[in-house]
Amino acid sequence: MNKRFYSYNEFLKDLDILEEKIKEFNPSSFIAIARGGMSIAHFLAERMDIREVYMINSISYKNEKKLSSPKISNIPNLNGQKKVLIIDDISDSGETLKKVLEILKKTYPKIEFKTLTLFFKENSKLIPDIKLHKTNEWIVFFWDKEGQRRIDDLSSNQ
Repeated sequence: MNKRFYSYNEFLKDLDILEEKIKEFNPSSFIAIARGGMSIAHFLAERMDIREVYMINSISYKNEKKLSSPKISNIPNLNGQKKVLIIDDISDSGETLKKVLEILKKTYPKIEFKTLTLFFKENSKLIPDIKLHKTNEWIVFFWDKEGQRRIDDLSSNQ
């Protein structure tokens, strides 16, 4: 599978676009799917001055090997929330987003949920409500361990 490096500079440009797309939904809070959604949620929360930022844990991969089904834990207390944006880095198979959304809708049926990812794959079981890039590649994010090594290699060559 081809790999694509996603840089910090691309990320900053994409944040501008995402911020505009999110404004229409006007969420009261964010839920970051750990770990992929954490950096995105943090940066967007800072930009949009959203203080209610939660985290939900999902384990779908061990390295590049997909597990049989995502393991979801750490369901946040969302009492008092009206609109919540669920954030992850990529909707690969879509199983993680789908399962997280099902659990949250069942737990909080009165809350309106939307999903956001930077990347999505066409065959994903759940296409996010807010998304930017369609891909068939393995994305190496600058915040990933492999991405950080690549940044170190680039800076040592300068």
